[in-house]
Amino acid sequence: MEVFYAGVVLIAFLFIGLVIDGGLALDAQSDADYIAQEAARAGAQQINPAQAITGEALVLDPDAAAQSARAFLAEQGLDGDVAVSDDGQSLTVTVHDMYHPFFASLIGVASMPIEGDGTATLLHQAGG
Repeated sequence: MEVFYAGVVLIAFLFIGLVIDGGLALDAQSDADYIAQEAARAGAQQINPAQAITGEALVLDPDAAAQSARAFLAEQGLDGDVAVSDDGQSLTVTVHDMYHPFFASLIGVASMPIEGDGTATLLHQAGG
């Protein structure tokens, strides 16, 4: 009978541990999404001044926007992909990170890839 209880306790411990790891992985996913969104916002601050000053258009400066978003990611100690849309109206950031579980490592899961996405879109047009 003691073996049965020991087995039940071990299974309960693993189950609770996996629930905790699952929650922490979801939290890491949420953090990655938040950081990606903030990086996209930082990059979207970089508009093309030549077109904005003349009133021609309000579009992103692709190089400056990507550099600003990457600098924000670097401050957070993360890596990611940055893409400016062809029309220069939006910037998308994808963050790549790893979550290292505590309890799942006991069953051989050393790390889990985490990916977060964020997009910032310009809402105003020149003259408007």
